Amino acid sequence: MRLSPPGFQKIEQAAQFNVHFGGTEANVGASLVKFGVPAAHVTRFPANAVGGSALQFLRKLGVDVSHIQLEGHRMGLYFLETGAVSRASQIVYDRYGSAFAEIPEGAFDWDEILRDAQWFHWSGVTPALSENCAAECRRAIETANRLGIAVSGDVYFRSNLWRYGKTPQQVLPALAAGSDIVLANEQNLEELFGIERDPNLSGDADFTETCRRMMAAYPRVKKIVDTDRDSVSASHNRIAARMWNGQDLLQTDYQDITHIVDRIGGGDAFLAGLIYGLLTYRDDQRALDFGICASALKHTIEGDVNLVTVAEVETLMRGDASGRLKR
Repeated sequence: MRLSPPGFQKIEQAAQFNVHFGGTEANVGASLVKFGVPAAHVTRFPANAVGGSALQFLRKLGVDVSHIQLEGHRMGLYFLETGAVSRASQIVYDRYGSAFAEIPEGAFDWDEILRDAQWFHWSGVTPALSENCAAECRRAIETANRLGIAVSGDVYFRSNLWRYGKTPQQVLPALAAGSDIVLANEQNLEELFGIERDPNLSGDADFTETCRRMMAAYPRVKKIVDTDRDSVSASHNRIAARMWNGQDLLQTDYQDITHIVDRIGGGDAFLAGLIYGLLTYRDDQRALDFGICASALKHTIEGDVNLVTVAEVETLMRGDASGRLKR
């Protein structure tokens, strides 16, 4: 759950906070539902009014909440101070002791949960929260592998969340080993997975060669995707994406976002768009383009969740960024 001071206030100025429900995997699932792809969220919310409100929020968006457990005492929080112009946004996490972080071992029946699924998505936030969260994520991936379900993993990790004695380098490699698609850049591949980079290469050549080496070390990984953000200011960003699919380096054009409303969830919106594109178009380049356009549009929507439709994304893919009134 996100708590933010109104507008562009700093936390020290705030007399009140705006509330937005969200979370990395939840954002991906809710966006997929908006695109017409059924999605379920698996988590644990506290058994109180806050947890019930979060559950109702996801249910209202059409997300399957039948696998959400109501146990524990508190919701994981983060505080967002929204930046402007040359002042960067800042996030303060308050996740320790949350209902989800304190899930017991074997909390979920993954065979039942994944029985009719096509896809399983995880992010680096979940295994950062506790040893049991990491173990459940690994069990889910292993079950998905056994059932022949595609797995995607966003390995971008938040270093401030790892507080239970394990490092990302100790945990994330086993999760990536069971993933078909990984979101990571060449620095992540070196830092997290020990993939040696060629010092004579840079830019796209460095990314491509490091991806080749990653796929040799982790043969299940078939696609590695990365996004690039050029921050002109806190209010004006340019974003693009690239993919190494084992044969070709694919890239998108840059999307110019001149007046950011809310950038939180932009990466989740990209991954939801990519997953939708891969399921729908069966064309890597078009899926990548759909993903980056979905992410660009998320920057125009307040809150963590991307609420745009397929038609809106495809309009931007055709180059129509006019924002002209639709009647």
